[in-house]
Amino acid sequence: MKPTLLVLAAGIGSRYGGMKQVDSFGPSGETITDYSIYDALKAGFGRVVFVISPVMEEEFRSSYIHKFPKDVHVDYVIQAVSDIPEGFTLPEERVKPWGTAHAVLMARNAIKEPFAVINADDFYGRESYRIIHDFLTDTAAEEPGQYCMVGFELQKTVSEHGSVARGICQVDDRGFLTGMVERTKVFSRDGSIVYEDEDGSVHPLNPGDVVSMNLFGFTPGFFGHVEEYFRRFIREHIRDPKAELYIPSVVDHLIGTGEARMSVLHTPESWFGVTYQEDKPRVLQMIRTLVDRGTYPESLWG
Repeated sequence: MKPTLLVLAAGIGSRYGGMKQVDSFGPSGETITDYSIYDALKAGFGRVVFVISPVMEEEFRSSYIHKFPKDVHVDYVIQAVSDIPEGFTLPEERVKPWGTAHAVLMARNAIKEPFAVINADDFYGRESYRIIHDFLTDTAAEEPGQYCMVGFELQKTVSEHGSVARGICQVDDRGFLTGMVERTKVFSRDGSIVYEDEDGSVHPLNPGDVVSMNLFGFTPGFFGHVEEYFRRFIREHIRDPKAELYIPSVVDHLIGTGEARMSVLHTPESWFGVTYQEDKPRVLQMIRTLVDRGTYPESLWG
């Protein structure tokens, strides 16, 4: 069974100032997600499932989904802020989605095979998809508790135009993740990379640290873990209008309890993406260069 690509595309994009997951970056109007799907299919993935917001559904169903060739199997699920465990009441002031782990949970009824998770607005490179595809077909399919992630160097993932969120990883000498901490405000300052914690204090980071860019590989059993963890999260944070549950938090918990292991896979590819509007010119140029090199055609879908 071929693995599935799960695309997290329900983010609001407040720092970007719009729905960056549907913005055009390629010469024929391609989104960053189009290149991710193209690369994943080349690597051997069998289908694509999008997680989208309710406000995107009409446009997605009526137009976006029809751009793909008929042999590309595309489905979607909705991440609604109201989709919380039974027994809890959604506060009126809550409008923000519950985070990336909640987004993954929304696909629990749509995916029954090993799957990779990506952000819609991140470019990971074709070799990254080949590497994670091979793990999912050769390892994860045989051992349900074996997960993976593709790691990138921190210094290659920081925006020049503001703070970003990054999962900072600790890796042992066997290549397994031993811990991951989500830093939500990482930025450059005076030639160094730092993060700001919840009380406003600033701390240095190692530019060579391995970071997660939300390119994960899981088996379907992961959904059960997320569901259980999300219920506890809601119990503790339902009154916090900004609280979000991130994938790295669930992964870190599972590693700590010994319920799963995560292999950190290294890729030769360079990551790039858009957090702010000011990031867009660089991404446009990077994709133009790849098209000129022949990595991609002028029009992905003809």
